[in-house]
Amino acid sequence: MTKTHPPASRSDFRFLHRLRVRWAEVDMQKIVFNAHYLMYFDTAVADYWRALGLPYEESLRQLSGDLYAKKATVEFHASAHLDELIDVGVRCARVGNSSTVFSGAMFRGDQLLITCELLYVFADPATQTSRPVPPLLREVFLGFEGGEPMLDVRTGQWNELGEAAARIRTQVFVDEQRVPADMEWDEADATAVHVVAFNRLGQPVATGRLLQGAPGVAKIGRVAVHPVLRGSGVGRLVMDRLMAAARERGDHEVVLHAQSSAEAFYRRLGFAVRGEPFDEVGIEHIEMTASLRPFS
Repeated sequence: MTKTHPPASRSDFRFLHRLRVRWAEVDMQKIVFNAHYLMYFDTAVADYWRALGLPYEESLRQLSGDLYAKKATVEFHASAHLDELIDVGVRCARVGNSSTVFSGAMFRGDQLLITCELLYVFADPATQTSRPVPPLLREVFLGFEGGEPMLDVRTGQWNELGEAAARIRTQVFVDEQRVPADMEWDEADATAVHVVAFNRLGQPVATGRLLQGAPGVAKIGRVAVHPVLRGSGVGRLVMDRLMAAARERGDHEVVLHAQSSAEAFYRRLGFAVRGEPFDEVGIEHIEMTASLRPFS
């Protein structure tokens, strides 16, 4: 017998993932083929992990396990159509001894389309035998659903945060972007104000530093976000903290050298382009500036 899920509403979910129905996902009637709904929920679950501040692969490796799908049930209420914007809600409904249940619902506006329940078992990756859900992971799930913040953003000096900042900068600049290591590290780290965002597992997931430029002008640099968590808001948290530190010391302007691929991100934070693009460590950059309003 198919399990009947209780009616769901958008307000049941702290997390919602938005997607647009694509041509490849519909049948001849331009209605989503039913097998794709599970793919939509699985995609939303992956984004749910980003909302937790957890890079999935690294986090599960640190917790010495993995989550394996045990059971999935779907109930159809109405269909999604080509080009419609759909919001997929996901929440952790229950954490047992070795299993975790996620409830999901799909909405077109406020109209409920699909409900789903996903049962995962935490297990040893080598043997795929179940083991207890780690207490720390349990706390992350319950904390998120309880409205707690998932990130701890810290401000400090290199002797306090240098090891964590170096870890994420190495991953992003040296490993991913192929910046020569001897060009990534300089003497400015010793005097800069550093900001590092940590997730609930203690993993550094974003960083940036603040230097003093001309009098009253702050210089922000070395802003790096874990590749998996880009677009999740953690970069903005780091930038907000860096700009707050600049205001606190009385700076009235902030300048940075943005990679051209990140120009839109900084524009959303109120920065404007100044000058023409230029090459820095083999990557196209653009200078951007923003005014800093004093605290009221």
